[in-house]
Amino acid sequence: MASHDPAPPFRQGEYAARGDYHRDLRPDWEYYPTYVAKLERVRAYLDRLPAGTRVLDVGCGTGVDLVRFVRGGAVATGVDVADAAIALARENLRHQSLTASLCVGDGEGLPFPDNTFDFVYAHGVVQYTPGDRALVEECRRVLRQGGTAFFQVYNRLSWLNALSRVMKVGLEHQDAPVIRMYSPGEFTGLLGGFSGVRVVYERFPVKSRLHGGWKGALYNHLFVGAFNAIPRPLVRRFGWHLLAFCRK
Repeated sequence: MASHDPAPPFRQGEYAARGDYHRDLRPDWEYYPTYVAKLERVRAYLDRLPAGTRVLDVGCGTGVDLVRFVRGGAVATGVDVADAAIALARENLRHQSLTASLCVGDGEGLPFPDNTFDFVYAHGVVQYTPGDRALVEECRRVLRQGGTAFFQVYNRLSWLNALSRVMKVGLEHQDAPVIRMYSPGEFTGLLGGFSGVRVVYERFPVKSRLHGGWKGALYNHLFVGAFNAIPRPLVRRFGWHLLAFCRK
């Protein structure tokens, strides 16, 4: 069952009692105007996971979020397909006197037993893997019953994808070997193995210095203001990022 809600309810208070941190943390998903603030909002949620939570960071990269998990008291594990990423993550943790388990591995075949983790985190991973469904199923397999998996992908029906086509300006990471975008329906279909899925739409227009000239001026001085003047409920489904909180 999937729902589309701008403010996914999470309850940390009930986690200790019955293993459910879905309904107490209430981050304000709508009123942060920048992409950086969106990342901080997601990471603020990560910081508030209960101490002792067994966390798996799939595609951990250099360990930026892994560090936050560990600082919050999680028992954290990071996995990445790239040896160089794991080496950098290890150095990042060492530099900050933190400890986590790290291993090189493919998200489509995770090297962990079933039902190992309380929280599986895959931010910006699904859209870059050849076997997206295999990766999602592997995340679900290693998640304990009642645990939560988090995924982030790009919205094919977003304002940014449409604007990119109209203005003939490329999107981020288009040179990646594999990159996909998903409609909200396609994304929730990919997550169909979970007992509950809540999708959050994120990343709306803000002023940017990435592009200059008349296109940049038109975007910054006309489009951003016009788009954000539309009541958010009418355009929420067109956010560039789709975030999913999935219950096993």
